[in-house]
Amino acid sequence: MGSFRSQPLDTTKAAAPPETASSASPAPLEAPGGPASPEQRRTSNNCWSCRVLSGSGLIGAGGYVYWLARKPMKLGYPSSPGTVMQMVIGICIACWGVVILSDPKGKAFRVV
Repeated sequence: MGSFRSQPLDTTKAAAPPETASSASPAPLEAPGGPASPEQRRTSNNCWSCRVLSGSGLIGAGGYVYWLARKPMKLGYPSSPGTVMQMVIGICIACWGVVILSDPKGKAFRVV
């Protein structure tokens, strides 16, 4: 499935060399998406700028959702269950941003 553009075109095929001796326990393969070393894993866990950017973005998005739900109520329209649910969702999104910013369990600075 797919097109030739999404797959690399390999016109030359090389013959695989024959295995001379097979071992009883082959070497374990590393996960392609996993970190290469523990130090690299530690560096990706304590990215303060990433937490500030995503946390403040979520707080802003939650505030915007809440503000959009509150706007008709300020104009005098009666609230409906949908409006109340939108306000609750906005508050939840903003709280999620606060949790990302505060890092309550200290996961960003844990030494492995």
